[in-house]
Amino acid sequence: MQRRNFLTLLLGVATSLLVAPLSALAAVWNKAAFETPKLDVAIKSLDVVDEVVSQDILIIALDKAENGAIVQVEIKSNIANTESISILVEKNPTPLIAHFKFSNGAEPFVITRIKMAETSDVKVVVKAGAQYFTNAKNVIVLENGCG
Repeated sequence: MQRRNFLTLLLGVATSLLVAPLSALAAVWNKAAFETPKLDVAIKSLDVVDEVVSQDILIIALDKAENGAIVQVEIKSNIANTESISILVEKNPTPLIAHFKFSNGAEPFVITRIKMAETSDVKVVVKAGAQYFTNAKNVIVLENGCG
């Protein structure tokens, strides 16, 4: 009987250890920003104020994407003390595609593949300190990727 109680206790502890990180992740998840269909609401949900256009944000993506289901985007921020990079596509069903946070000393560089519903700007918002910077690149989508 003691062995059964021990195994039950061990299973309970293991479950708690697995669920705790998921709870922490849920606390960081900005559900409102990711689920809104409007670009301005997504930006507001990220607490972005007074964006400044900056050429120090490099966006590398094809000018024409054959298939909107797979659009590779490479982003590099040359802005000192970059804390986060957000990727938005206005003409998508949900414009906020990704939001990356960086620890002190981490290189603010991201390569990812995104889906694009149609031709639109890929907008990048970088947070550095209390300031927000932005840049955008237009990508022509030849075949719809969100369907």
